[in-house]
Amino acid sequence: MTAAFPEVTILYQQGACLAVFKPAGVATQAPPGIDSLELRLKHQLAQQADRDRPVYLGVPHRLDRPVSGAMLFATSRNMARRLSRQFEHREVRKTYWAVVSGTVEPSVGTWQDFIRKVPGEARAETVPADHPDAQLAVLHYRVRGQLAEGTWLEITLETGRTHQIRVQAAARGLPILGDVQYGSTAAFGPATEDPRQRVIALHGRELRFRDPTTQQSVTVTAQLPAPWLELSPHMKDLFA
Repeated sequence: MTAAFPEVTILYQQGACLAVFKPAGVATQAPPGIDSLELRLKHQLAQQADRDRPVYLGVPHRLDRPVSGAMLFATSRNMARRLSRQFEHREVRKTYWAVVSGTVEPSVGTWQDFIRKVPGEARAETVPADHPDAQLAVLHYRVRGQLAEGTWLEITLETGRTHQIRVQAAARGLPILGDVQYGSTAAFGPATEDPRQRVIALHGRELRFRDPTTQQSVTVTAQLPAPWLELSPHMKDLFA
């Protein structure tokens, strides 16, 4: 791979179904000619196939730019439709890890809010249930540990709204470390003046889905990137 296209880590590949690791600070998709995970992966697949013609790549779901983790892609339109259907029917289990400022109580619980995508802006917010744009947002969490920097949570999403975990955590005064957009004042990851390169302590740890070709249940796990391992000795001991 050239320096312009860093190599994408493949976590699972079966036929036209593909799972990869998305680094934080990289957009899932972007306009033509601008760096993104989609562009990197297309370039890598074209090189592997040793061909010049464009590679089809379906994107059935996304991760926010500052978030790392496991993502699914499809290299055929039929596979893209079948994977998208699983997401639409909430058949894909998405597990996230997050470190939030403060202490979370109780240690196991559910957060339920109504949120909306703010028109014309790359952010979301909580709103009253009777707001015309309100969408129900539900997640379940459990505390995995208390770190010097805050609380380490494992989160499963019941719904998939724009910036859902980030908004719901911030609404409780528990912003995700590094998430300046939603009120965090805590540092996380490498310092940078470019807001597009900033990363936050939110990681798509696991995806559990059904491979449409084999019909087998597949669990894909994404290892933690460096900023997580630098958080606390507890994290280093677990994942060194």
